[in-house]
Amino acid sequence: MERWAALELASTIRHDGEGSVADDLATVQGLKDWLRRHQALLDGHTPADEGTVDEELRLRVVELRRAVRALFARAVSPARPSPPDAHRLMPADRAVDHLNAAAALVPVVPQLDWPLEGPPGARLSATRDDPDTVLLAALARAAVDFLSGPLREQLRACTAPRCVRYFVKDHGRQEWCKPSCGNRARAARHYDRHHRAPGGTAVSS
Repeated sequence: MERWAALELASTIRHDGEGSVADDLATVQGLKDWLRRHQALLDGHTPADEGTVDEELRLRVVELRRAVRALFARAVSPARPSPPDAHRLMPADRAVDHLNAAAALVPVVPQLDWPLEGPPGARLSATRDDPDTVLLAALARAAVDFLSGPLREQLRACTAPRCVRYFVKDHGRQEWCKPSCGNRARAARHYDRHHRAPGGTAVSS
């Protein structure tokens, strides 16, 4: 299953499986764990030494996530955005400015990789070695690429009860981020059809 760094960052706000919303980046340890799980996706732009991951970096990543989620909400409009922060989204113009400023923190240059076996390939290499800044710039560039490309048109906020995820729609009739959300949504619709009166009030049993 394909993954995108921008979507993974937005998805650090998630349903906890017990009816509430969890924040994977609520603590410094949470950020360390998330970076460790996404090292490959971030193409080596994570701090090599976990000791450099501190509260200041956590707050900067969380603020970048705020900008990304605000722009995801704009991308899915006029459909409703993911609900947990829909009432307090960063203004879209400020989110664009924040994202662009973070992406510009570290200039990058193309580098050629050409192994002895196989075809050549290109990668972007940061021109600064400050690990915190390299991470923030890499996350921001990933969001710029995502939002400026064709995936933006396929971005959706899952409408299943209690789900708070954004997802990329990969086929024409997809309404939910995963099958379990579809099952929950269909069960909720079935309940509403059979337990609510025509005026929308619940029918007592």
